[in-house]
Amino acid sequence: MHILILGGTSEASALTNALAARPDIRATLSLAGRTQNPVLPRIECRVGGFGGAGGLAAWMRQHEVTALIDATHPFARIMPFNAVEAAHIANVPLLSLLRPEWQPEAGDNWTQVPDHNEAISILGSAPRRVFLTVGRLEINAYTIAPQHFYVVRSIDPVEPKPLPNAVWLMARGPFSIDSEGALLKEHNIDAVITKNSGGEATQAKLVAARKLGLPVILIARPPRPDTEHVATAEEAMNWIARIHDASL
Repeated sequence: MHILILGGTSEASALTNALAARPDIRATLSLAGRTQNPVLPRIECRVGGFGGAGGLAAWMRQHEVTALIDATHPFARIMPFNAVEAAHIANVPLLSLLRPEWQPEAGDNWTQVPDHNEAISILGSAPRRVFLTVGRLEINAYTIAPQHFYVVRSIDPVEPKPLPNAVWLMARGPFSIDSEGALLKEHNIDAVITKNSGGEATQAKLVAARKLGLPVILIARPPRPDTEHVATAEEAMNWIARIHDASL
């Protein structure tokens, strides 16, 4: 058995750790290569694209992949659809490992929007102080609203820095509620913009915003194909066990 995991998430990392303890199952993690210093797994790993669905299918055939798990980021727009097509071409079972979205709780002041343009529109024209965590590749969208002061946090450095009035922070979660609250207070933040990525690693900023009574603008996830899916690495391992037993 050879499992190919399309990774880049904490769930993918948890799954690779579990598979590293299973010498009877060969597994390969594929990373897109967008993060400069990724946390590498204890299993086989490749970095880079495949060249579309056809390239992914060809790679799986060449390396005798017998099952495909899409554990890409919830905001991956292309790969989930390529995975469906490639799995069909290569005739391998496909599972999506996707953590649930964040859900509002009592006291939250959330506005969920479909894209960054709508988020900027909601900010308005008057200058505001914004905590922005949308990923370094999408920060350029906010150059049309330079009147705001931004505290931008990303895993990797943003170069060049497109916003003239901003503080640039580099950090990787998980973050604590206390540290997030302190950050929001230190910079006098009056609005938070983030993606609805889900998961525990970066959820603390939402709790901190709730405690401080701050509005949060959440970017909605892009559409994904309707495939069999689970939310945790443990559930993915159960799926793998079923596939593995069926192949014996």
